[in-house]
Amino acid sequence: MSDKVNKVRFFLFVVLACLPACVLWSQSRISILGDSYSTYYGYLQPETNAWWYPEQGGNNDVQKVEETWWHRLIHEHGLKLERNNSFSGATVCNTGYNQEDYSDRSFITRMDSLGQPDIILVFGGTNDSWAGVPIGEYQYGNWTSKDLYQFRPAFSYMLDYLIEHYPDAEIYQITNTELSKEITESIDEICKHYKVPNIVLKYIDKQLGHPSINGMKSISEQVWKAIK
Repeated sequence: MSDKVNKVRFFLFVVLACLPACVLWSQSRISILGDSYSTYYGYLQPETNAWWYPEQGGNNDVQKVEETWWHRLIHEHGLKLERNNSFSGATVCNTGYNQEDYSDRSFITRMDSLGQPDIILVFGGTNDSWAGVPIGEYQYGNWTSKDLYQFRPAFSYMLDYLIEHYPDAEIYQITNTELSKEITESIDEICKHYKVPNIVLKYIDKQLGHPSINGMKSISEQVWKAIK
């Protein structure tokens, strides 16, 4: 048998061997637990969640759902959206702006409603930083309701819950640019403890503090590079 025929057969074998993995990856279901950066009117579950894009965005140039980071990620790489449980202005912990009680919208309140995902993308910490919520101490168990009004205990509680309740899902944290040093370092430390990959974004173009079209594209590219 000629070398040429052998090479062709080997090539076909490799392609067929890889095909099941490619098919499975293309069927991966992604759920998002986020804030305004991941919202878009008409694409949230539950639909009563507050949104920022597009109407609330004012002069922000993101005016089509196809321009959001998560829509780009899913449709450019053949993935499926399981659930987008994002809520504009939401903090991870139960403390919000002006030290108000945000337990009706916090990440830890919504984390039980993500469907049955293969991949969970948590895009949290931005509003905790902007609102100046209590930082708290590092705590990896025995949380009380009072503890969950502080960032570090709440963030740990969230990752612990996601790992336990979605055992078959890959979990990633996405960390925004320009957050306080305390929040950024806390996220990184807690992610390391739970062995959850932390996608630390770089150089995101923003308008009114929110990603522009170019910023959304950059987020999608950086997230894909980390999860692919």
